[in-house]
Amino acid sequence: MLSCLRIQNFALIDRLELTFSQGLNVLTGETGAGKSIILDAIDLVLGGKIHGRVIRQGSKSASIEATFTISPITQAWLQAQEIEPLEDNVLICSRELTLTGESLRSQGGAVRSRSRVNGVLINRQLLSQLREYLVEITAQGQTTQLMESAVQRGLLDLYGGKSILEQRQRVESAYNTYQTIQKKLEDRRESEKNRLQRLDLLEYQLKEFEEAQLTDADEAESLNQERDRLSHVVELQQLSYQAYQLLYQNDLGESAIADLLGTAEGLLTDMSQYDEAIASILEMVRGALTQVVEASQQLSTYGDSLESDPQRLNEVEERIVLLKRLCRKYGPTLKDAIAYEQKLAQELAELTDQDQSVEKLEQEYEQTKEVLIKECETLTQLRQQTAYQLEKQLVKELKPLAMEKVIFVCQITPITPNGTGADQIVFYFSPNPGEKIQPLSTTASGGEMSRFLLALKACFSQADNPDHTLIFDEIDVGVSGKVAQAIADKLYQLGQTQQVLCVTHQPLVAAMADSHFRVDKNIIQESSLHLVKNSSDLNLSEIRTVVRVIPLTSVQARQRELAQLTGGHSAEEALTFAQSLLTKANKQRSQSS
Repeated sequence: MLSCLRIQNFALIDRLELTFSQGLNVLTGETGAGKSIILDAIDLVLGGKIHGRVIRQGSKSASIEATFTISPITQAWLQAQEIEPLEDNVLICSRELTLTGESLRSQGGAVRSRSRVNGVLINRQLLSQLREYLVEITAQGQTTQLMESAVQRGLLDLYGGKSILEQRQRVESAYNTYQTIQKKLEDRRESEKNRLQRLDLLEYQLKEFEEAQLTDADEAESLNQERDRLSHVVELQQLSYQAYQLLYQNDLGESAIADLLGTAEGLLTDMSQYDEAIASILEMVRGALTQVVEASQQLSTYGDSLESDPQRLNEVEERIVLLKRLCRKYGPTLKDAIAYEQKLAQELAELTDQDQSVEKLEQEYEQTKEVLIKECETLTQLRQQTAYQLEKQLVKELKPLAMEKVIFVCQITPITPNGTGADQIVFYFSPNPGEKIQPLSTTASGGEMSRFLLALKACFSQADNPDHTLIFDEIDVGVSGKVAQAIADKLYQLGQTQQVLCVTHQPLVAAMADSHFRVDKNIIQESSLHLVKNSSDLNLSEIRTVVRVIPLTSVQARQRELAQLTGGHSAEEALTFAQSLLTKANKQRSQSS
């Protein structure tokens, strides 16, 4: 339920705070007084699109804040979005609008917008989901959408509730599977003519890889090292022998490093007998001697193992050339070439996979099509049952609205299965006795559509969230007399189960209100905010037009407003008629209770 609405610097509103109650809340006022601005603000704070100049002229920003009392269903949604609830089941939606760039100077154009729920920034997609739990705005302008078959189908499914909506999800899932297999089959049929050519190419390339036997991404580096070693065997032998002589056995008569270290070891051994501090140095020299001897032995073994192998060198060079060629074709690196080989093998497996053959796909296609048809048949049966219930209830709701002989039929016609089923839904309607039923789009007048929309909302109200606010924007346009009274009674009845907010020009509707607000446009002096009664003596730059909303709490105030709606003035006759409307409304409310 919408409990409070705060608006600042929005359109013609400088500052406004409204407190709404349960039951039927009515907004009245002259045409152009600004009633639609208030509804626009409610729409905008719940994620509506920004149209035109929404920030009050002379202001850089605007803000709208709506406070709701919410149900456990909405609380569960908040928890799912990890938004902390407030105390007393309260939810606060706010939206800040700020002019940006050039628009700041021109007072138009780009507007930056930020929305919050309980202080948490939220995107428009989530806000649209939340909106469905909070309000629903109905206006005569909706009639164009209501004429569409897809909208009528959606309404029927929504009326059917959980069973239909769950079955519709199963249909959508079956349809998606069906489409996936259908596309696979079409693609396979299209590619079948090129399949043999592709297979030949794949087999040729894979044969080339198979002969090369690529397994190690670092093989090229290893081969380059081996080639360098085989190409310099003689030099390596000579250098290793020279190093061996220097370390261990020198044929030139000079002392080798091992001999020198041995002599040093003897000297340090003698010294250690007189000074223990030499012991650590002695250990280092002994270790160095051990390592030199070990290195000498390994150098000797290495030099003996070196042999010239022209055949192996030739093999290595040929292998390097092969790897370079493969890298140029499938690389650029050997790692890339190995990965490409794996990709080719996978493609070959797919092309030769019997499970993906045309015949196999055709079988899967027929199976998924059969599943889709069965799911659609189940959905059609549920829709037929729901249509019968909707027909009965809608006629029941329309009869009190001065349409005692109305006929309503929800016609279901088979169509090609799709994600929403295999049904075309068309609402047929006959408001007058003896008239043949025709599609709603060609039959109903403006007044009849108003009553149809109101009755439709009444049908859904029982299943709706009880804290859901229904907003009707001049739903009673084009009706009068008995029909207007019937609409007023229906709006009041809806207000007994959930909050209703209604913009109206009908005194009969306004008289039934539980809470009544008058909307006016006033001229004020900007500097003092005082109401200007005569602006002829003021400079135009000093005055501004603002929207003001006054709660009509006294009987006398309501009488004057109803008199204005009735006759456009406060003449004695109009006031007397207004008093009779209030008396009659009180009587009808007591009877409804």
